[in-house]
Amino acid sequence: MEQVTAWRAHGGTQGVYRHASAETKTEMTFSVFVPDHPPGARLPVLWYLSGLTCTHANVTEKGEFRAACARAGIMFVAPDTSPRGDDVPDEEGWDFGKGAGFYVDASEAPWDRHYRMRSYIERELPALVAGRFPADMARQGITGHSMGGHGALTIALRDPARFGSVSAFAPICAPSRVPWGEKALGRYLGPDRAAWRDYDAVALIEDGARVPQILVDQGGADEFLEGQLRPDLLAAACTDAGIDLTLRIQPGYDHSYYFISSFMADHIAWHAARLG
Repeated sequence: MEQVTAWRAHGGTQGVYRHASAETKTEMTFSVFVPDHPPGARLPVLWYLSGLTCTHANVTEKGEFRAACARAGIMFVAPDTSPRGDDVPDEEGWDFGKGAGFYVDASEAPWDRHYRMRSYIERELPALVAGRFPADMARQGITGHSMGGHGALTIALRDPARFGSVSAFAPICAPSRVPWGEKALGRYLGPDRAAWRDYDAVALIEDGARVPQILVDQGGADEFLEGQLRPDLLAAACTDAGIDLTLRIQPGYDHSYYFISSFMADHIAWHAARLG
């Protein structure tokens, strides 16, 4: 693992790191904020999954999370959204291919060789972080934005024993039922919609997956709210399943990092209360 950059910020260290990934067969880049801590202490970890077109840099530069993480004593880890490199297949357009990995393990050619973001996030990167940073892997939370909100919800629902908390900003709640998700899941996983259900938060809940609580913030002026995000479907599924969903529609806020940064401290405090 190579340290690309490191800065002092808010009583901690913000670093960016690069390593060769066995899962994606590419170099992958991620950022980690580590608050100052006593020697030998282990810190809870909050994973942040970014949205369409983003890299690790979007939240690292615009998320305004460091002060809140320093107060709470929480590590903040932000990976990239997809594999990158000259040999990685891509497609014209911004909502598929590089920058739009959808946190799936693709099964369809040519995407299946490199697009293995599920295994990267669920197995490879946690093992790397556990071995190289002061992470308490018994205390993990996960959050994300838009496509990353979809990733956070689905990863937590598939592995509730790993995560003590889950939240999301404007998540794609039911990708099987909206254009972004239908395009991505159909091409990465093929036409059999039964295979898509493992990557759809609403479908996972319908099929029996459970977490105790979920926090979702959604901008009321988000241009993607009705056509792509569908928090109403998540709310209905959680009601039917008895999951404690806190869904906050924030009037006037859009889909941008102006929205995310406005409520980031709330989410970090929410995770901190559950991770201890």
